[in-house]
Amino acid sequence: MLTLLKNLPDNTVGVAASGQVIAADYETVLIPAVEAAIGRHGKVRFLYELGRDFKGFAADAMWQDMKVGVAHFREWEKVAVVTDVGWVAHAVGMFQFVMPCPVKVFALKDEAEARAWIAG
Repeated sequence: MLTLLKNLPDNTVGVAASGQVIAADYETVLIPAVEAAIGRHGKVRFLYELGRDFKGFAADAMWQDMKVGVAHFREWEKVAVVTDVGWVAHAVGMFQFVMPCPVKVFALKDEAEARAWIAG
């Protein structure tokens, strides 16, 4: 499940992932929020938290993740991923060089630092 995070700047979309993330989560939560922020600002900053109760992504969710990333490739301004899930941190590290913006991974204990970085 994806839940929108609160108390972020208007040009920033933040979501928390818990349990199993499926394609419908992207379609009903993430994509509308990203597209609304882009409509308001032309670019978007993104904070993605994968908490302790995160179980994983369904295959259709991974496809949606790739599609939203590519569809708005030039509109990403900054991306912060907050997680203690090793394979997620590793995957972000492997793909950050193709992103058109700064991307940074933070441990769960450093969530406040991630929020400050994404807002700055």
